[in-house]
Amino acid sequence: MASSLKNLSDYDPALIPDGSSMKIGIVVSEWNEAITSALLEGAMNTLQKHGVKRENISIRTVPGSFELSFGARIVAEQSTPNAVICLGCVIQGETPHFDYICQGITLGITELNLDYDIPFIFGVLTTLNLQQAEDRCGGKHGNKGDEAAITALKMVGLITTAS
Repeated sequence: MASSLKNLSDYDPALIPDGSSMKIGIVVSEWNEAITSALLEGAMNTLQKHGVKRENISIRTVPGSFELSFGARIVAEQSTPNAVICLGCVIQGETPHFDYICQGITLGITELNLDYDIPFIFGVLTTLNLQQAEDRCGGKHGNKGDEAAITALKMVGLITTAS
Protein backbone atom coordinates (compact mmCIF):
# COMPACT_ATOMS: atom_id res chain seq x y z
CA MET A 1 0.00 0.00 0.00
CA ALA A 2 1.29 3.44 -0.82
CA SER A 3 2.58 5.47 2.12
CA SER A 4 0.36 8.34 1.06
CA LEU A 5 -2.69 6.14 1.67
CA LYS A 6 -1.74 4.57 5.01
CA ASN A 7 0.67 5.66 7.70
CA LEU A 8 1.03 3.18 10.53
CA SER A 9 3.03 5.74 12.49
CA ASP A 10 -0.45 7.12 13.28
CA TYR A 11 -2.28 4.26 14.98
CA ASP A 12 -4.51 3.38 17.92
CA PRO A 13 -2.17 2.14 20.70
CA ALA A 14 -5.08 0.23 22.27
CA LEU A 15 -5.00 -2.17 19.30
CA ILE A 16 -1.36 -3.16 19.85
CA PRO A 17 -0.58 -6.25 21.97
CA ASP A 18 1.39 -5.79 25.20
CA GLY A 19 5.06 -6.52 24.53
CA SER A 20 6.20 -7.00 28.13
CA SER A 21 6.77 -10.74 27.71
CA MET A 22 8.18 -10.54 24.16
CA LYS A 23 11.73 -10.94 22.92
CA ILE A 24 12.39 -9.11 19.66
CA GLY A 25 15.42 -9.36 17.40
CA ILE A 26 16.37 -6.49 15.11
CA VAL A 27 18.81 -6.74 12.21
CA VAL A 28 19.79 -3.42 10.69
CA SER A 29 21.84 -2.62 7.61
CA GLU A 30 24.84 -0.30 7.92
CA TRP A 31 24.41 0.82 4.29
CA ASN A 32 22.54 4.16 4.10
CA GLU A 33 23.22 4.47 7.83
CA ALA A 34 21.61 7.89 8.29
CA ILE A 35 18.32 6.33 7.16
CA THR A 36 18.66 2.94 8.84
CA SER A 37 19.68 4.42 12.19
CA ALA A 38 16.49 6.53 12.13
CA LEU A 39 14.48 3.38 11.32
CA LEU A 40 16.15 1.61 14.24
CA GLU A 41 15.40 4.49 16.60
CA GLY A 42 11.75 4.44 15.55
CA ALA A 43 11.49 0.68 16.04
CA MET A 44 13.17 0.79 19.44
CA ASN A 45 10.98 3.64 20.69
CA THR A 46 7.81 1.90 19.55
CA LEU A 47 8.76 -1.49 21.02
CA GLN A 48 9.60 0.05 24.38
CA LYS A 49 6.46 2.22 24.30
CA HIS A 50 4.47 -1.03 24.09
CA GLY A 51 6.26 -2.74 26.95
CA VAL A 52 9.14 -4.64 25.35
CA LYS A 53 12.02 -4.47 27.83
CA ARG A 54 15.30 -3.11 26.46
CA GLU A 55 17.11 -6.25 27.64
CA ASN A 56 14.68 -8.32 25.53
CA ILE A 57 15.67 -6.54 22.31
CA SER A 58 18.65 -8.00 20.48
CA ILE A 59 20.21 -5.75 17.82
CA ARG A 60 22.67 -6.94 15.19
CA THR A 61 24.11 -5.05 12.24
CA VAL A 62 24.97 -6.33 8.79
CA PRO A 63 26.94 -4.52 6.07
CA GLY A 64 24.09 -4.09 3.59
CA SER A 65 20.43 -4.86 3.04
CA PHE A 66 21.22 -7.97 1.00
CA GLU A 67 22.75 -9.50 4.15
CA LEU A 68 19.60 -8.96 6.23
CA SER A 69 18.22 -12.45 5.55
CA PHE A 70 21.35 -14.20 6.77
CA GLY A 71 21.64 -11.88 9.76
CA ALA A 72 17.98 -12.47 10.65
CA ARG A 73 18.46 -16.23 10.52
CA ILE A 74 21.44 -15.97 12.87
CA VAL A 75 19.44 -13.81 15.30
CA ALA A 76 16.54 -16.28 15.20
CA GLU A 77 18.79 -19.23 15.91
CA GLN A 78 21.01 -17.64 18.56
CA SER A 79 18.64 -15.52 20.62
CA THR A 80 15.27 -17.31 20.14
CA PRO A 81 13.14 -14.15 19.72
CA ASN A 82 9.39 -14.04 19.22
CA ALA A 83 9.94 -11.99 16.03
CA VAL A 84 12.81 -10.53 14.00
CA ILE A 85 12.60 -7.08 12.42
CA CYS A 86 14.76 -6.49 9.33
CA LEU A 87 15.62 -2.82 8.72
CA GLY A 88 17.36 -1.55 5.62
CA CYS A 89 17.28 0.99 2.83
CA VAL A 90 17.97 0.48 -0.87
CA ILE A 91 17.94 3.57 -3.08
CA GLN A 92 17.66 3.11 -6.82
CA GLY A 93 20.75 3.95 -8.83
CA GLU A 94 21.53 3.96 -12.52
CA THR A 95 21.90 0.18 -12.95
CA PRO A 96 19.60 -2.83 -12.47
CA HIS A 97 21.52 -3.66 -9.26
CA PHE A 98 18.60 -2.11 -7.30
CA ASP A 99 16.13 -4.62 -8.76
CA TYR A 100 18.31 -7.64 -7.98
CA ILE A 101 19.02 -6.52 -4.42
CA CYS A 102 15.37 -5.74 -3.67
CA GLN A 103 14.21 -9.05 -5.12
CA GLY A 104 16.84 -10.97 -3.16
CA ILE A 105 15.90 -9.28 0.11
CA THR A 106 12.20 -9.86 -0.47
CA LEU A 107 12.64 -13.53 -1.31
CA GLY A 108 15.07 -14.08 1.55
CA ILE A 109 12.78 -12.61 4.19
CA THR A 110 9.77 -14.43 2.71
CA GLU A 111 11.67 -17.72 2.89
CA LEU A 112 12.54 -17.13 6.55
CA ASN A 113 8.85 -16.54 7.31
CA LEU A 114 8.01 -19.88 5.74
CA ASP A 115 10.89 -21.84 7.30
CA TYR A 116 10.64 -20.67 10.92
CA ASP A 117 7.80 -20.51 13.42
CA ILE A 118 8.30 -16.81 14.09
CA PRO A 119 7.55 -13.72 12.00
CA PHE A 120 10.33 -11.92 10.14
CA ILE A 121 9.27 -8.35 9.47
CA PHE A 122 10.15 -6.55 6.22
CA GLY A 123 11.24 -3.08 7.31
CA VAL A 124 13.26 -2.31 4.20
CA LEU A 125 12.79 0.94 2.32
CA THR A 126 13.04 0.49 -1.46
CA THR A 127 13.01 4.04 -2.72
CA LEU A 128 13.75 5.86 -5.94
CA ASN A 129 15.80 8.59 -4.25
CA LEU A 130 17.19 9.84 -0.94
CA GLN A 131 14.29 12.24 -0.37
CA GLN A 132 11.78 9.38 -0.45
CA ALA A 133 13.89 7.51 2.10
CA GLU A 134 14.10 10.56 4.36
CA ASP A 135 10.33 11.00 4.11
CA ARG A 136 9.89 7.43 5.41
CA CYS A 137 12.37 7.42 8.32
CA GLY A 138 10.74 10.17 10.34
CA GLY A 139 9.62 12.60 7.66
CA LYS A 140 6.25 13.35 6.14
CA HIS A 141 5.34 9.67 5.72
CA GLY A 142 6.16 8.74 9.32
CA ASN A 143 8.83 6.29 10.37
CA LYS A 144 8.70 2.85 8.79
CA GLY A 145 10.76 1.59 11.77
CA ASP A 146 7.68 2.37 13.92
CA GLU A 147 5.56 0.45 11.46
CA ALA A 148 7.89 -2.55 11.47
CA ALA A 149 7.76 -2.65 15.28
CA ILE A 150 3.97 -2.43 15.30
CA THR A 151 3.81 -5.22 12.73
CA ALA A 152 6.13 -7.39 14.86
CA LEU A 153 3.98 -6.87 17.97
CA LYS A 154 0.78 -7.64 16.06
CA MET A 155 2.23 -10.77 14.48
CA VAL A 156 3.47 -12.10 17.83
CA GLY A 157 0.01 -11.31 19.18
CA LEU A 158 -1.52 -13.27 16.31
CA ILE A 159 0.57 -16.30 17.20
CA THR A 160 -0.28 -15.95 20.90
CA THR A 161 -4.03 -15.69 20.32
CA ALA A 162 -4.00 -18.55 17.80
CA SER A 163 -2.38 -20.93 20.30
